[in-house]
Amino acid sequence: MSSNHSTGQQGPAARQAAMAERVLADGTATAAELAERFGVSLMTIHRDLDELERQGIVRKFRGGVTAQPSGVFESNVQYRLKTMRAEKAAVADRALKLVEPGMAIMLDDSTSTLEIARRLRLGEITPLTIVTNFLEAINLLSDQRGIHLMALGGDYDPLHSSFLGVSCVEAIEQLRVDVCFTSTSAVRGGYAYHQEQHIVSVKRAMLDAAARNVLLIDHTKLARVALHRVVPLSRFDLLLVDDGASAEALRDLDEHKVTYEVCARTGPEAATVTKGSDDRAGAT
Repeated sequence: MSSNHSTGQQGPAARQAAMAERVLADGTATAAELAERFGVSLMTIHRDLDELERQGIVRKFRGGVTAQPSGVFESNVQYRLKTMRAEKAAVADRALKLVEPGMAIMLDDSTSTLEIARRLRLGEITPLTIVTNFLEAINLLSDQRGIHLMALGGDYDPLHSSFLGVSCVEAIEQLRVDVCFTSTSAVRGGYAYHQEQHIVSVKRAMLDAAARNVLLIDHTKLARVALHRVVPLSRFDLLLVDDGASAEALRDLDEHKVTYEVCARTGPEAATVTKGSDDRAGAT
């Protein structure tokens, strides 16, 4: 218990940083657990959680705190970077096959498209023009030869580590790219959904600016909704999802005539199961 008390004695800023790291790693925590771990009172914990909530890092609920998304709130980018990594890698590996030298591509501020940026950083597909509003991707690609990087400006949002707002939308409207890779929070009933309206406007502008649109999602986003409809799934030329998708969720895509591929999570050389294949049920 002494180590917990020493943590508490480091001051509120250090304690809040450690608390945020723990909640982002675990997804959720109760106030009582945090009070015991950090050796401070429940009243102090609630003050700390109020500050972390104000910063957009976590959300409070009765008796505890969470970093996980809901139908109304998006999760912090640091939490999203830690989750569903194998699933995101699988769809990114498949998406990479759609990129050819000389293309102009757009990446949104999702951690799914960040996996594409990680692969493009290797410099095996050049020259490329890459347009993005995601600071994580900008930092990753800023020093790469053969990549012409266009950073979309706007109002910086630390929760998403991206640039948003009217000025970002206006910048997108001046461009035309070959392919836009994007992700959303939920997919159901023939629509893509997201929790936050200011994110929706940027994603819609990106889709309008591309000759071809590809949606990347992990299987946990299927058969779910969020507060705002983004666009009908018919706006996407292709939907990529990992092989954790259930047969029922894939039937919903079939019923709405969505073109999709199910991507195996066993690495870049894994086969994909295409819509209409007899093997699709086995892949899920």
